[in-house]
Amino acid sequence: MDTDALTPGLLQELRATRPYPALSLTMPTHRRAPDNAQDAVRLRNLVAEAGSRLDADPRVSHETGAAVKAQLDRAVAEVDQRRALDSLVILAGPDEYQIWQLPRTAPERVVLSDSYLTRNLVAAKAGAQVFRVLSVSAEHAALWSGTNEVLRAEDGYGFPLRPPHENFDPERQARSGGAPSIYSSEDTRSFFRAVDGKLRTVQAADPRPLFLVGLPQALSLLEDVGECAKSAVCKVPKGTTAETTAPELAAELKAALDDWRAQKDAAVRDRLDTALGAKTFTSGLDEVWTAAGESRVALVAVEEHFQRTVRGSDNHLQPVDPADVTPGDEGIREDIVDELIETVLDNGGEVVFVADDSLARHGRIAAALRF
Repeated sequence: MDTDALTPGLLQELRATRPYPALSLTMPTHRRAPDNAQDAVRLRNLVAEAGSRLDADPRVSHETGAAVKAQLDRAVAEVDQRRALDSLVILAGPDEYQIWQLPRTAPERVVLSDSYLTRNLVAAKAGAQVFRVLSVSAEHAALWSGTNEVLRAEDGYGFPLRPPHENFDPERQARSGGAPSIYSSEDTRSFFRAVDGKLRTVQAADPRPLFLVGLPQALSLLEDVGECAKSAVCKVPKGTTAETTAPELAAELKAALDDWRAQKDAAVRDRLDTALGAKTFTSGLDEVWTAAGESRVALVAVEEHFQRTVRGSDNHLQPVDPADVTPGDEGIREDIVDELIETVLDNGGEVVFVADDSLARHGRIAAALRF
């Protein structure tokens, strides 16, 4: 599965407590040869490590360990390396498995816990910054779903659309805008009203930032007759046709998307700065963990690869070297940062991942608090 499939409901389900052990395996992968040749070897090594961990853990019975290993083997057999992105996540229990191929790197890890490790999924979803694109002209309207690097046509909700009456040489007009009168005709206005109505249905069902691409006349008319254009993140005044491909459209959108993402990063920094001035800011793992447990975190910013294995005692988190952990030690929490993220999400907070070292002076993690 990919990040488009990661709905809030599914994420909550994956974070649910399960009978021990819920096994999570993560590793970086490569999209192209020759680098991807190492991925199969790395995966085999991690599967072997997972098997050893299961065998050595006194909390795992022989039958349960065998069942988890069988599910892991099924998952490995199903991994399609032709679809590899930047990381692979496999989640396995005694009677289930899931495979996630993500456009975001992840470290090599094998984690046994009472819930699945979801931080890589959350990071990929947050980093994907999903959006929607409507490309429109007097002769067509196409809807696209976008993430960081992928733009794909959405064929549901009645899209793509064409008007009921064809105009003369429609593709030439769409490319060049050679017939401005098209956009003043009642047929075109009616067509644009229909486009706006269907787009409103899509946005109501799954709200996303919206980008509009079309000739200036088309964008102006869409705003005049409907509602969606008024809330668009950006309008790109570029003509398209029904034959415009995803790579062609992505190239036209690049500058607008770069600007949008820069604004989002700046907004996170501004929220943290505002919280600091208002004394509703906290940082460092211990402090943010405490605030998360009290449902006070509105926004938490975490460095991309920040993780900690800890031992919890008297509401204090004591870092532990993973190499010193004894299998079956119930006092150990293998990724307290993942638990913290889950707590924030469960309490309605927002999670963002930032570049490594960008929060170095704040202990790699910082939060804006509700109070």
